[in-house]
Amino acid sequence: MNPIRPRPGYSAGLKASDITPRSVYASRRELLKSAVAAGLVATIGLPGQAPARGRRLDSTRNARYSTDETPNSYEDITTYNNYYEFGTDKSDPARLSGNFEPAPWSVRVAGEAETTGTFTLEDLLRPHALEERIYRLRCVEAWSMVVPWVGIPLGNLLKRFKPTSKARYVAFKTVYRPDEMPGQRFPVLDWPYVEGLRIDEAMHPLTLLAVGVYGEVLPNQNGAPLRLVVPWKYGFKGIKSIVEIRFTEREPPSSWSIAAPREYGFYANVNPEVDHPRWSQARERRIGAGLFASRQPTLRFNGYGAEVAALYRGMDLAKYF
Repeated sequence: MNPIRPRPGYSAGLKASDITPRSVYASRRELLKSAVAAGLVATIGLPGQAPARGRRLDSTRNARYSTDETPNSYEDITTYNNYYEFGTDKSDPARLSGNFEPAPWSVRVAGEAETTGTFTLEDLLRPHALEERIYRLRCVEAWSMVVPWVGIPLGNLLKRFKPTSKARYVAFKTVYRPDEMPGQRFPVLDWPYVEGLRIDEAMHPLTLLAVGVYGEVLPNQNGAPLRLVVPWKYGFKGIKSIVEIRFTEREPPSSWSIAAPREYGFYANVNPEVDHPRWSQARERRIGAGLFASRQPTLRFNGYGAEVAALYRGMDLAKYF
């Protein structure tokens, strides 16, 4: 499928009928009150209004990996989103994700590992303690946020599957449900969304499999019920609503690298010295700082260089962008 690059302000041709009626939403909310996945209650945002708050999660703050910057507000984090499965405008995910049902949920684990199969969300999360980590999030459109994520280190989960010596990469796939995800009805990208990491990146202690934000279960528009967070990379690496994890010997495809290889590389490390072909990456705008706030300098590796720069020793990061 040939990808169609979205126009500014384009909302994938969504109609009023794509938005969940209040009566349907209310009925589904009652039904889902009893749906529990690893202690998480699925939440559905009310279309056209601020997202509903979710159930509190039992987590412990990990100060070692948390920035001391002030987090963005819950409203910022849950109403300004890149999630093209629900539309290309930043407000579309909060408005149009009400039909999406993140429970029950399962993830297929496959490829170069000793333990493979399909696992429920309960199976994946039960042995792990949840951590809260305040991370910077930098998007390729030159905006940023500070987000208090809740999740588990991805590496801790991957070790359970005993990857073999052939496992050099980890590939991820998003769920494909065009009936619930109206953006998938249009060829903005070649669906379903796919992403990948080198296995040492996936195993790095900063890499998080997130299930919550602000101490509460993830809202639909933020990637419920589980998503990837790799804080030193641009935000499009943070694949959402994951249904497959595959260990591979070769570099896996990634959706934006397929759609526009000159603009979006596989590594996607935040690098102020490598501009996007259509704009500079040297400075960034912090969401929520106000219309007249000055843009701030972009930090190499999004400020996480001390932790991750050694992963790329000897690599030309302008070539492998």
